[in-house]
Amino acid sequence: MRERAARLKLLVLDVDGVLTDGSLVYSAEGEQLKVFHVRDGLGIKLLQQQGIEVAVISGKVGGPLKRRLDDLGVRRAYLGREDKKVAFQDLLEAVGCAEDEVGYVGDDLIDLPVMRRVGLPMSIADGHACAREAAAFVSTLPGGRGAVREIADAILDARGEREAAYARYLEEHGG
Repeated sequence: MRERAARLKLLVLDVDGVLTDGSLVYSAEGEQLKVFHVRDGLGIKLLQQQGIEVAVISGKVGGPLKRRLDDLGVRRAYLGREDKKVAFQDLLEAVGCAEDEVGYVGDDLIDLPVMRRVGLPMSIADGHACAREAAAFVSTLPGGRGAVREIADAILDARGEREAAYARYLEEHGG
């Protein structure tokens, strides 16, 4: 993982099942709600501060998701994109990096076309077996419960940057 992580310029995340636990919850008005874990958000921030851009590709679109991505400063969000392979190609062209400079975190069949193309395919502990088998790294935590933070820490560890990233974060946030 060390060599793959060292090349990363971009980490792409699926949403349902990765940033969330995959549950579908609807308001009385029929709006789909999302629950996000604060530690996953910090993992995203740590990667960003170390120069790794974070993007999202999701088949879904919704206000709560857009709000969370805005809060985290995720500028590249490809939402409502059922064909993740096409969305990924669009993202690569927009960012201008090579496939081997990209990590992708997915949890199910729909993620496989992208996972098979990137330099560092990853999955989560409770991802479907097909995604876990395609992954070079699988978290011990489930989706929506800190898995993205665990993955961020693993990437920073592999790059030898975690201690510096934590120190910088604490310095910038009064620690």
